[in-house]
Amino acid sequence: MVMARTRYRAMGARLLAGLCQINSPAVKEVRGRGLMIAIELHPQAGGARRYCDALRLRGVLCKDTHDHTIRVSPPLVITRDEIDWALIQFDAALTHPEAG
Repeated sequence: MVMARTRYRAMGARLLAGLCQINSPAVKEVRGRGLMIAIELHPQAGGARRYCDALRLRGVLCKDTHDHTIRVSPPLVITRDEIDWALIQFDAALTHPEAG
């Protein structure tokens, strides 16, 4: 159990760090603990739903919460390669959601 906790904390830190590196005017704040992460958007970004839809079209499932927040909670067994792939999808969707 301790090994699993260490692993998901490491994967969460990798995902959180990667999301923080995305340069999008829509993003107000990225926060999280372990693999539970939230991306808060500026109100003028047009709501989280459009970004969740763009991510879904790219193969990433997430949930819009409180109008301006994207909730990300990948499975605990996610791999480094899957996180790296997901970060590419987040970068594309957060910078150009209409391109879906």
